[in-house]
Amino acid sequence: MADAASLRRIAIVPAFNEEACVAQVIDEIRATDAELDVVVVDDGSQDRTAEVARGRGVHVLRLPFNLGIGGAVQTGFRYAWENGYELAVRLDGDGQHDPSQLAAIIAPVVAGEADICVGSRYRERGDGYRSTATRRLGIRFLAWMVSDLTHQRVTDPTSGFQALNRKAITLFAADYPHDYPEVEALVMLIRHRLRLEEVPVQMRPRAAGRSSIGTLGSAYYMVKVMLALVVGTFRRKVVPLEEA
Repeated sequence: MADAASLRRIAIVPAFNEEACVAQVIDEIRATDAELDVVVVDDGSQDRTAEVARGRGVHVLRLPFNLGIGGAVQTGFRYAWENGYELAVRLDGDGQHDPSQLAAIIAPVVAGEADICVGSRYRERGDGYRSTATRRLGIRFLAWMVSDLTHQRVTDPTSGFQALNRKAITLFAADYPHDYPEVEALVMLIRHRLRLEEVPVQMRPRAAGRSSIGTLGSAYYMVKVMLALVVGTFRRKVVPLEEA
C-alpha cells in the first residue's frame, strides 16, 4: 500500500441489511490501511447497518429506499468524484472480500498499468470460496460472452472487488449500469477505452445473512445480463464528467 500513500483514496462499501458484517469489514479495511477513508452506502437497509457503520466513525450515505447494487455503487463513485479522490477501492459489505488483498488489486492502478483492476476468483486455482457449481457455470458463460464482446480475456465478470483510478471514477460517477451492474460495467469500461486488468484473489463466504439472489433470481440475472450485453453493444457512449 506504500505506493498509494501519496494519493487521496477511499473505500466504497455498498451495504444492504449488513448490520452483522459491516463493522468487521470497516475494521479490516482500517487494519490494512489506516489512512484509507471509508464511505458506507446504506442501500435502504431495514436493519441497523447505518448506525453500526456510523459507530465505527466512517461516513455513511443512507439512501431513502433500496436502489439495488448499481444505484448504491454509483452513489459511492459520485461521492468519490465530487470529493476529489484519486483512487477508489470497492468492497461489498457482506465480508466476502478480504481487505488484506487490497494491495494486489491497487498495485496495477497505482503503477499506471490499468484504470481499473478487478480481483478474480478464477484467474488461478485456489482454495477460496467460489459459490455453487451452478453459479460458477453461469459466471464462466458470462466471462466468455464479455471476453468475446471486448476482445479481452475476462475470468470473473461479476466480481465487485475492485480498484479504480480517477479516470474510471469519473466515468462511473457519470454513468453506471443498475440492477446487476458489474458485467455491463466491464463492457462499458472497455468501450470507453479504459484499461482493465484482473489479479487473482480468494473470496470468503458471507460473514452473515444470505445473498439477495436466490434460485429464481439467478435465472433472472442471467437473462437480464445477456440482454443488457446485447443492447449495450449499441449503447450510445457517454462523455465522462469534466474534472473539477
